[in-house]
Amino acid sequence: MTQKFDLTGRLPLIAIIRGVTPDKVLGVAKILVEEGFSLIEVPLNSPDALTSIKMLVDEYGKNNLIGAGTVTTAEQAEQVIATGANLMVTPNCNTEVIKMSVAAGCATFPGIVTPTEAFAALAAGATGIKLFPISMLGLDGYKALNSVLPKGTLCYPVGGIEPRVDSMKPYIEIGAAGFGLGSALYKPGMSHEQIRQNAKDYVNSYQACLAGN
Repeated sequence: MTQKFDLTGRLPLIAIIRGVTPDKVLGVAKILVEEGFSLIEVPLNSPDALTSIKMLVDEYGKNNLIGAGTVTTAEQAEQVIATGANLMVTPNCNTEVIKMSVAAGCATFPGIVTPTEAFAALAAGATGIKLFPISMLGLDGYKALNSVLPKGTLCYPVGGIEPRVDSMKPYIEIGAAGFGLGSALYKPGMSHEQIRQNAKDYVNSYQACLAGN
């Protein structure tokens, strides 16, 4: 089917707003969108996550990739798809979830660590792969994995990426297409000012990496 998304020209940073609640989600997302983010996921282990996702889809889904993280079962994928989401991120490689998500037109990033998982995910139609947790692979592990992946595979390290050039650039230099950003970007209790500053720091650091600074 025709995909409902286009990654071209988008800032390749996925905002993971774990723990956000429906009464806070639009305010948080507004800041992120204003700072250049266009990929936002609400992990399903957040309070009333499906309600938050539906609110985000209704408000920001037309021009952004909005969806769920921590999707581990086909039943969960079905519920997320029903919200109108167009982004599906998982912590594992469940090919049934991947195929369902792709068929529904979602940009789909399953979590992988091994070459076996990576090739299974790509064969199932994944848009790209989430290297999670990146601490298990490290730079050497990712370099070895990337050497056997099909050219152009979109790889997004996730887990412990800080808003600093020295945290991001080593992965970009060996092929990372983007990153998933969690608690260093957002966690419950942060003020809007703190979230905005974190978002700015990530965007500036990523752009500095591309500029070779």
